[in-house]
Amino acid sequence: MIPVILAGGSGSRLWPQSRALYPKQFLALMGEQTLLQQTLLRLQGLEMQNPIIVCNEDHRFLVAEQLRQIGIKPAAILLEPFGRNTAPAIALAAIHAVEALSDQPLLVLPADHAIQHPDHFRTTIREGVRYAERDFLVTFGIEPTQPETGYGYINAAAGVALQDGAGQGRRINRFVEKPDLTTATRYVESGEYFWNSGMFVFKASSYLAELTTHNKAIADACRAALAGAKHDLDFIRLDKDAFSECPDDSIDYAVMEKTANAVMVPMSAGWSDVGSWSALWALQPKDATGNVVKGDVIARATSNSYLQSGHRLLATLGVDNLVVIDTPDAVLVADMSQIQDVKKIVDQLKQEGRNEYKIHREVYRPWGKYDSIDMGDRFQVKRITVNPGAKLSVQMHHHRAEHWIVVSGTARVTSGEEHYLVTENQSTYIPLGTVHALENPGKIPLEMIEVQSGAYLGEDDIVRFEDKYGRA
Repeated sequence: MIPVILAGGSGSRLWPQSRALYPKQFLALMGEQTLLQQTLLRLQGLEMQNPIIVCNEDHRFLVAEQLRQIGIKPAAILLEPFGRNTAPAIALAAIHAVEALSDQPLLVLPADHAIQHPDHFRTTIREGVRYAERDFLVTFGIEPTQPETGYGYINAAAGVALQDGAGQGRRINRFVEKPDLTTATRYVESGEYFWNSGMFVFKASSYLAELTTHNKAIADACRAALAGAKHDLDFIRLDKDAFSECPDDSIDYAVMEKTANAVMVPMSAGWSDVGSWSALWALQPKDATGNVVKGDVIARATSNSYLQSGHRLLATLGVDNLVVIDTPDAVLVADMSQIQDVKKIVDQLKQEGRNEYKIHREVYRPWGKYDSIDMGDRFQVKRITVNPGAKLSVQMHHHRAEHWIVVSGTARVTSGEEHYLVTENQSTYIPLGTVHALENPGKIPLEMIEVQSGAYLGEDDIVRFEDKYGRA
């Protein structure tokens, strides 16, 4: 099989931990690995080729770095200039597989799901492959454990036997949107409805044939976007103009509801889409009073709550059924029963033009990261970490000067025509308008403090002349 990992979501219901430029699939919410890394690692034991990753262009360096950390080399990282939903994302991977790899079954997985029983997961995937090899389009329905209003459902009853007379596949009658509680209860009691997992397995050619039959505009736009794509480092950048013509549609609407070859295979593997803080609370170990506690927390007379502190002491007293999430620039306090509405806060932040929905105070770059630790009208102080061997772009600023103080490691500095080293406890000054660059030539991370001063300190005051990471 060829894994196809869909890593383009925004995860807004897990705000303030998950944000547009650092969404939940790149966070270590359950253990030491991120959700993306766990998605790939649980495939061990299955016969797999290198994965195809489909992601947003803004997340390309996060994807590449997280794959490098777990020793996985991708077959391709396809960069969408903007999201067009799952049908086009999967089409891009299928076209690339047929043209550049092979027409093997594609195992399509969202990058942000949790699986508690990976052995059961792998067994069910193998069952799905048996159908995919016979040109069925297979989705996996999760056997429901309770009425759930946050998931879509699949109605599937009649069995679909394979040539040997065996097989767990069921013919799909219909897909159902998220129901109310009364309807969800009836679905679960009937035994004929399953949660829609958003996971699939099918041959690349089978999917493309059905997509071309039922939604040719998507297939044509994706072929054009790949035909005009450019290779950039480890990435494949789609042709933006061609992809802009692609309809926005999910695979369920575009293909699975229309094809006569759809089959659902039931799965019971402790699945969750980790779609909210309450879902994450349900998956985590709890203390004697039902609390999930992360970080420096003192909980007194507190029960059934999710408490997470990132950078300071968090104390609670006499509360129940709360979610409290502390980050350096935002704190969420919410009743667990209303946590699905966190997205409304994110929408309000967008409407008000605030950045807290988009980025963290600590911002990751392909060369390392920075943390804006203080800011005033004409100054800003950043803590900067440059990875070994990494280099910031050759650049200049129209409105600010910069002072650099090295805390640990060694910096190779370009300032105008000068090139020199700055080591621990030394500093240098970059005047306004001077072309400059910063590089870490050493074997350990370069830690430094940057003090900016000037009339305008925005991140868009950067004129790049050269950049090893291909940024504009």
